[in-house]
Amino acid sequence: MKVLLINGSPRQNGNTATALAEVAKQLTQEGIDSEIVWIGNKPIRGCIACGQCKEQGLGQCIFDDDICNKISEKFKEVQALIVGSPVYYGQPNGALLSIIQRAFYSNGANISGKPAASIAVCRRGGATAVFESLNMPFQMMNMPIVTSQYWNIVYGRTPGDAAMDTEGLQTMRTLARNMAWLLKSTNGEKAPGRPAEEVWQEEPTRLQGKYRSYRGW
Repeated sequence: MKVLLINGSPRQNGNTATALAEVAKQLTQEGIDSEIVWIGNKPIRGCIACGQCKEQGLGQCIFDDDICNKISEKFKEVQALIVGSPVYYGQPNGALLSIIQRAFYSNGANISGKPAASIAVCRRGGATAVFESLNMPFQMMNMPIVTSQYWNIVYGRTPGDAAMDTEGLQTMRTLARNMAWLLKSTNGEKAPGRPAEEVWQEEPTRLQGKYRSYRGW
């Protein structure tokens, strides 16, 4: 079994990559293969509602001059999907949304019904809005949404910050274990009654020279 992870950041090795790498590492420990695909930092066109993908039965977007079709052709090879995005003005990266909309519309038959999850990475706020936005296409495609111990959010502004978000990374590992459990349970493999759980790690953050919990505010 294999999970496709899409890095929806224009930065290949930024904090979104760190979050996805933590998921991929845990999936490997659970016996699940994964592949991380970066959307790149080149222009990606949005859907123009021409309908040619449907009229011609292409199974892909008629415009083949960016990475969209290269990503959507991987849908048939995987059993699940995880999408990660940075937060821009309380919204997902626009290039990532263009890919999701075009790929799901033109090649939805190869992703519909497969488990999915979204991850939002932010400096401070807007992550829950991004999380909800990314989940909405999954709900239209009959895709079971895999959850974690908290919303799938990791905090970080500059590259490397996410690696210090102890709680966020634990949330990523829990997401991976839950995804692995669901895949095994629905694909004929024997799975335990419920996924193993780590001891809760609540992230301390520096505030005015003292450490306080995010949830202590």
